Amino acid sequence: MWKFLLPDFYVKDIFQIDFEYLKQKSIKAILIDLDNTLLPWNSCEIDDQLIEWIRRGREEGFKFCIVSNNRAHRIKTCSEKLGIPAVTGAFKPGKRVFLKGMEITGTSVKETAFVGDQLFTDVLGAKRLGMMVILVRPISDREFFWTKIIRLLERKLINLMERKGLLKKF
Repeated sequence: MWKFLLPDFYVKDIFQIDFEYLKQKSIKAILIDLDNTLLPWNSCEIDDQLIEWIRRGREEGFKFCIVSNNRAHRIKTCSEKLGIPAVTGAFKPGKRVFLKGMEITGTSVKETAFVGDQLFTDVLGAKRLGMMVILVRPISDREFFWTKIIRLLERKLINLMERKGLLKKF
């Protein structure tokens, strides 16, 4: 079970991601979820800290691509504001969306990390391909009704992973 649900790293937020470590592991691209990973759920308000994080990542040589299950119009709006490409029409944990993200960034599975906030969509989908996965805590409690229900089981699993000492931080 752990093979597909255990992230490689678990961090408070994207700002704790160690770009230097990722470079040492030959990661060249970061595919990243939008809702509750980059931005609060259903928000398009982008702050200076996020813009600076993306700028710094680019300076370190990383390519970025948003991979989201949200509405195409909103994803495109946020993508344009951030100046990074996005995959729309996503259905995570399906593999196709992750493969499309890697096609956009021109990277292989071993050169790509995925960052997201959900075990059963983000971690499961990326791990099915063998990608490095960084799980972040959700930015906000606001989210889709169904996601709130899934979070109850997710929280139990994360607590179990923590008790067993399975979750690593940078």
